[in-house]
Amino acid sequence: MEKKFNKVIAIVGPTDSGKTFWAKILAKKFNGRVISADSRQIYKGMDIGTGKDKSFHQDLIDIISPEKSFSVAEYQRQTEKLINQYLNMRSLPMLAGGTGLYLEAVLYGYVIPDLKKESLKLRHQLEKMKDLELIEKLKKLDPLSFKKIDLKNRRRIIRALEASILSKKPFSQLKKKKPKYNVLIIGIDVDRETLYSKIDARVDEMIRKGVVEEVRTLLKKYQPDLPALNTIGYKEMIDYLKGRQTLRQAIQKIKFNTHAYVRHQMTWFRRDKNIHWVKDVDQAEKLIKKFLSK
Repeated sequence: MEKKFNKVIAIVGPTDSGKTFWAKILAKKFNGRVISADSRQIYKGMDIGTGKDKSFHQDLIDIISPEKSFSVAEYQRQTEKLINQYLNMRSLPMLAGGTGLYLEAVLYGYVIPDLKKESLKLRHQLEKMKDLELIEKLKKLDPLSFKKIDLKNRRRIIRALEASILSKKPFSQLKKKKPKYNVLIIGIDVDRETLYSKIDARVDEMIRKGVVEEVRTLLKKYQPDLPALNTIGYKEMIDYLKGRQTLRQAIQKIKFNTHAYVRHQMTWFRRDKNIHWVKDVDQAEKLIKKFLSK
């Protein structure tokens, strides 16, 4: 009997490390199907500020509008459905992204209750709380996630609290099912100074591409305090458009806040001993060939 094909690749790393670019290259080489693991690229109309690459097909980008809620459980459900679909087609599912909660929920099979009514009610309650209140609540409920998470990322804190409260245990201690897939996790190893330079160049490119106009268009449709818009690249531009700071100040804040965010991302990923860190795509290709040959 033919062995069941259940292998999955994940390409992880901090913002601007090149995850999507690598996935695009590797998908061509290995008959791969790329599934995004980015909690902001799910939103329609948020293209420039999130750095979407629409030059090839990716699943789970542009799937909902910014005012809609989207839980970790929903991401897990949709991604597992896509993985199973691609495995049945004998294609290689490739997750690519930097949202640690999304990736771990799928790769490690966290049992997350998908209580939509309860989740929506809870999210509304959490969104009414101040940042400091949310941080203190997370510190009390889940000290481990408190240490790892980006405390400036309000939306991510709310997501972690949702998972912890609905499951009645810290997100970092969620029960895991037996892994459904045989997974190879590849991490992109970029030194910090190189990464900071790439981030700064991308922020400047965002300005040239028209992120200011993108945010202005979003504000015509949506309230500025939406969780989706209270994220790096958008909240700073909203402050600029509201006259609370200059464009130059907004640009510098985006760069500074992104630098801080990638440090938190690396803290999150470095604790996972299952990640194989490599410095170039050729090394990644060799790892995948070896993994698929087993």
